[in-house]
Amino acid sequence: MAANSSKTVIYAALAGNAAIAVTKFVAAWFTGSSAMLSEGVHSLVDTGNQILLLYGIKQAAKPATPDHPFGYGLRLYFWAFVVAILIFGLGAGISIYQGIDKIQSPHPVESAWINYVVLAFGLVFEGSVWWVALRAFRKEKGSGSWIEAIRASKDPTIFTVLFEDSAALLGLLTAMLGIFLSQALNLPWLDGVASIVIGVILAVTAAFLAYECQSLLTGEGVRPSVRNSIRTIAASGTGVLRVNELLTMHFGPNDVLVAVSLDFSDGLRASGVEATVSALERAIKETHPEVTRVFIEAQSFEAHRRDAAITAASVAASAA
Repeated sequence: MAANSSKTVIYAALAGNAAIAVTKFVAAWFTGSSAMLSEGVHSLVDTGNQILLLYGIKQAAKPATPDHPFGYGLRLYFWAFVVAILIFGLGAGISIYQGIDKIQSPHPVESAWINYVVLAFGLVFEGSVWWVALRAFRKEKGSGSWIEAIRASKDPTIFTVLFEDSAALLGLLTAMLGIFLSQALNLPWLDGVASIVIGVILAVTAAFLAYECQSLLTGEGVRPSVRNSIRTIAASGTGVLRVNELLTMHFGPNDVLVAVSLDFSDGLRASGVEATVSALERAIKETHPEVTRVFIEAQSFEAHRRDAAITAASVAASAA
């Protein structure tokens, strides 16, 4: 997905979360609601997260240098991982702490109507931002399921905002229900239970985001359909007998490295190999614009198999 689309989603979330965080904190101060205070912390953490994602996008756009010859695209994945940690450490941790404190020292919520107004406003805004993120994510979803699309997505900014706002909507509904039940049943400690539930929602969200981001951060390849397409293109080259090995890695949502080992016909001249390599590189990049670098190695199948066996033995010895 294009960076501009990602930025639009993040800016929308940033503006709203900053405004509603202040509103929630004011409401929590007036009413003494633990659930509302947890929601304020939640929105404040989300605001900081959006700033970090924008910083990550800026860092990832830096040009390559001799020290970072493949660019800085992986920094986007790093900052997305930091966002997951913050959601867990600050959002979930503080919410659960506030809930436990309220259960141990329960007190009724004052002027609860203020909370309802703020929560209703939050539902409208968070729902709007969630819809923006959902529409952006749908563009890259394709025909697969939502879970498959999230697992296959290489742009953490979109699914991070989508999950943050999904958690925000669940948190708002939980806070509203907790405050209502604490009043209706005259059980103030239920407000604290709602705060703990909000913390659990944030913890689950953070765990899922961290899992997805670590996969990208540690060198995730292209999706199988793209890999099969690249293999087909490589195998169709003039004089190519077989594809020995195909390796891919995402350095960013639209920054893919492709390394291919090809077994060429022994009768093919050096000039023919050069022409085939140039044609294959051009074909791969034209078919898959996200591919920015293609490295093609000419190697016989037997030599490749021998080198692979040596490498595997070396890795096994190191692990022993």
